[in-house]
Amino acid sequence: MAFEGLTEKISAAFKKLRGKGRLKESDVKEAMREIRMALLEADVSYKVVKDFTKSVTERCIGADVLEALSPAQMIVKIVNEELCALMGSETKHITINPNGPTVVMLVGLQGAGKTTNGSKLAGLMRRQGKNPLLVACDIYRPAAITQLKVCGEKLGIPVFERGQTDPVQIAKDAILYARQHGHDMVFLDTAGRLHVDEALMEELKNIKATVSPSEIMLVVDAMTGQDAVNAAESFNQWLDIDSVMLSKLDGDARGGAALSVRAITGKPIKFAGMGEKLEDIEPFHPDRMASRILGMGDMLSLIEKAEKAFDEKKAAEMEEKLRSNRFTLQDFYDQMVQLKSMGSIQDLLSHMPGGNKLKGMQVDEKAMGRTEAIILSMTPQERENPSIIGASRKKRIANGSGVRVEDVNKMLKSFEQMRSMIKQFSGPGVGKKLKRMRGLGGFGGFPGM
Repeated sequence: MAFEGLTEKISAAFKKLRGKGRLKESDVKEAMREIRMALLEADVSYKVVKDFTKSVTERCIGADVLEALSPAQMIVKIVNEELCALMGSETKHITINPNGPTVVMLVGLQGAGKTTNGSKLAGLMRRQGKNPLLVACDIYRPAAITQLKVCGEKLGIPVFERGQTDPVQIAKDAILYARQHGHDMVFLDTAGRLHVDEALMEELKNIKATVSPSEIMLVVDAMTGQDAVNAAESFNQWLDIDSVMLSKLDGDARGGAALSVRAITGKPIKFAGMGEKLEDIEPFHPDRMASRILGMGDMLSLIEKAEKAFDEKKAAEMEEKLRSNRFTLQDFYDQMVQLKSMGSIQDLLSHMPGGNKLKGMQVDEKAMGRTEAIILSMTPQERENPSIIGASRKKRIANGSGVRVEDVNKMLKSFEQMRSMIKQFSGPGVGKKLKRMRGLGGFGGFPGM
């Protein structure tokens, strides 16, 4: 996940402060020196770092901080507030056009992930009740139109394309098509280059002048650090962009782009691509991102992930099964599928307070896959009633799932232990008892969990 190195260095600086009962001005300046170096190593713009540390230092050496009962906590609070301000303070949304289709013009350098992340954004809008249209205006990059059509097909979103003709006319025709067919949002996937050049910018300026987009959104690759900030500055000078989307923020990005781009352009970061799937996109919350950078986690985003994966009908059925002690291997498999839909275990851990400290912990996500394969190799009857699984059935299941018979035995033993635990909490008052189970770590002893 992005910011890991930055989080570790800032946490180390804070740890030194917490070890002191009272702070002197020299303590604060030493901590700011370490934070300054951490930000520069994260590829944050020098000017941004200079302004940020100056603002934090001025606030931290105030008498109300140095004389506070817990000055270290006050300094963490100030750094958190300044990080939020640096990235935009509040969450911003797409500017909606009340008089017709909302036109979002997606721009960016080639390789920034514009086509994929633009499609992700259209998919997010569709899940929110909109009727989007994707438009193929990139007529130069090989297979760009095909890539957009593949994304559109997976998301169930139509793609407007006219082959390799004039992109300005394509955009103009697409707006007319959207009006005629009831599309309330239009996403223009424009061409990119390996670098900013005059020919590219003139074409984009012509599209802007012709269709008057509601929003020009720049897609920048969070992995490229300062290069992304330089590109953002150029695009803003040429086009006067309205917003930014960060792609690949789930990768090994140092964080420089996220922490610099708004300060340099003055334009808000509105969305972040967080994975390879077309569903992996999130609104950019500056306060939550600041919290993650400081190692305090992002529980709100984790809760939202859980709510998306939550199936209310299945939850009601599960509660009834728990009440009557009828929890089966099929039920456990269904729970695993829901957990997997929330993302990788490592990603979920990164959202939790102190998640950066778990970086070295080995999470065997393949073990969950093996458990899943074992269950899928069983017949419906075996999943409902594991007691019928004898030696010959275990051998068949092991062969079918590519594991050893010992692994099947271990999984079945763990499942029986879990069922015994659930039995203690079934019956009257199951609601209160289930709350107590949280302290037991859920199904943590099950293979892969």
